[in-house]
Amino acid sequence: MKPTGTDPRILSLAAEVAKSPEQNVPVILLKLKEIINNTPLGSSELKKIKQDIYCYDLIQYCLLVLSQDCSRIQGGWTTVSQLTQILSHCCVGLEPGEDAEEFYNELLPSAAENFLVLGRRLQTCFINAAKGEEKDALLHFFEVVTDSLFWLLGGHVQLIQNVLKSDHFLRLLQTDNVQIGSMVMTLLQNILQINSGDLLRIEGKILHSILDEVVFKLLSTPSPVIRGTATKLLLLMAESHQEILILLRLSACYKGLRSLLNKQEPGTEFSQELRQLIGLLSPKACQEVKDQKQHKAACLIQAYWKGFQTRKRLKKLPSAVITLQRSFRSKRTKMLMKLSRQKEEEDHRLQLQIQRQRAMRLSREIRLNMLEIVHPGQVEKHNREIEEKSALIIQKHWKGYRERKNFRQQRPSLTEYKAAVILQRATLKFLAKCRKKKKLFAPWPGLRELTDARRIELKQQVDDYIRRHPVWLSDIRCDQQGAPFPSTRTTATLLHGQGSRREISTAQGGTDGSDQHQH
Repeated sequence: MKPTGTDPRILSLAAEVAKSPEQNVPVILLKLKEIINNTPLGSSELKKIKQDIYCYDLIQYCLLVLSQDCSRIQGGWTTVSQLTQILSHCCVGLEPGEDAEEFYNELLPSAAENFLVLGRRLQTCFINAAKGEEKDALLHFFEVVTDSLFWLLGGHVQLIQNVLKSDHFLRLLQTDNVQIGSMVMTLLQNILQINSGDLLRIEGKILHSILDEVVFKLLSTPSPVIRGTATKLLLLMAESHQEILILLRLSACYKGLRSLLNKQEPGTEFSQELRQLIGLLSPKACQEVKDQKQHKAACLIQAYWKGFQTRKRLKKLPSAVITLQRSFRSKRTKMLMKLSRQKEEEDHRLQLQIQRQRAMRLSREIRLNMLEIVHPGQVEKHNREIEEKSALIIQKHWKGYRERKNFRQQRPSLTEYKAAVILQRATLKFLAKCRKKKKLFAPWPGLRELTDARRIELKQQVDDYIRRHPVWLSDIRCDQQGAPFPSTRTTATLLHGQGSRREISTAQGGTDGSDQHQH
């Protein structure tokens, strides 16, 4: 959506860019520099002009031009360096509005990457240049590009991490040229002064590469300019981040760094920074750094713990307040109920007292009326009857009280007696059940075996019985003559008193056998 009230210069410039051929666009875009320079810095008019430039896609045109080959652009590196200045000034302080996400996530990272690519191209051209004037011009253009990049990073700090992660920036830092290396390290130093926290947020491999390159330039480069810049940069990194200082002191990659720094030539311009760096790398300073780090870690842990406890208490505070309110309301309700109950009891007591007084007054009135009705000669008799009734009532209440008291005293013994009866009843029932079970499930003893001694004894008893009862002789004779032999049942009946029926029958069987043997 195009903004209303657009500057006519921007409108005419956008129309000219749209109508002109591609090779003339870079030269036309240079007119933006004049428009920006003629506007007061920090004014609302400048912000409005930047918004108009962004809305009419002139910033995107600048990016497209910077991504092209510089040999095809009119004016060459001069035009390109001026376009980098225009692009950085337009992006800083710009409020994109509705297209903020596209501006911050796509356009700005692309602009920073284009600046680094231009720096790489200028570095290559500078190394390959033969003439001194050409080298000076290329070095000037490189300085303009780095200044534009620094201006862009100063306005958008979130791009610092992208620049530090870029391979192009690492390649620029690894150059062997003194002038370009000094500019790149100065740029890195200025970036870290803006926001040094992004240095620890990059990958460890990239951080080690940057540290290796800075240490290498400090120890192996003969140029005092490079060594001084590297010393200041390394000192800034060590002072800003204790993790880097511990890495320089304890890592195996940088073992012996302090001894090598002690061998550097004294009396140079950067000797003071060098002494500070050596002091930081000393074991005592390293121990102090460790102690400080542990102290900070302890403070951080305590802060997190206290914050956790505070948040926990704050979370519990509503429930505690609710509980307190509930308990207060319940207590207040109980107190109000107690007061109302006391008031009701007092009212009831007062009503009972009034009723009692009324009843006494009524009874006295009735008695007076009765006394008026009763004959004077019967008054004494009437009083005696009333006294007897009163005495009976008093005795009745006294006897009831005494019996209730005796009953309460005898209640424990009565309870014990009832409990004993219940226990005895249950025990007797249990024993009866046990006896019944024994009778039901008692094993059958079986038949007793008839031994020879017992058989002889029974036979002797039978013989004695026959001897005492000679009537059996006639029966035996009748049997010999054909009369029926007395049955076993008859014999058992006659000999009932001499032994059991089973034994007699068995003995009878044995006797029959012996008699037959005799016959």
